[in-house]
Amino acid sequence: MLEQFRKAAKKSTNTSNYQFWRHDNKPIELWSNKVVFEKINYVHNNPVEEGIVFRAEEYLDSSARDYAGIKGNVDNIIIVR
Repeated sequence: MLEQFRKAAKKSTNTSNYQFWRHDNKPIELWSNKVVFEKINYVHNNPVEEGIVFRAEEYLDSSARDYAGIKGNVDNIIIVR
């Protein structure tokens, strides 16, 4: 997993010395349920986009498992529409 982070950091123009945070402060306002679910789906699909898993719920430490009805490793609150 750490190697995946290293590769991502090398591709990014806003990281140096393998730091994994943004250098700016641009919060995203979650002003509607649509935007909230858009961001949740974005986070859940990151391991899929990186080729770590085929489906988001396969990533063991993701709340995507809970949204799919599978008990996950992460204690969380599921947001319902």
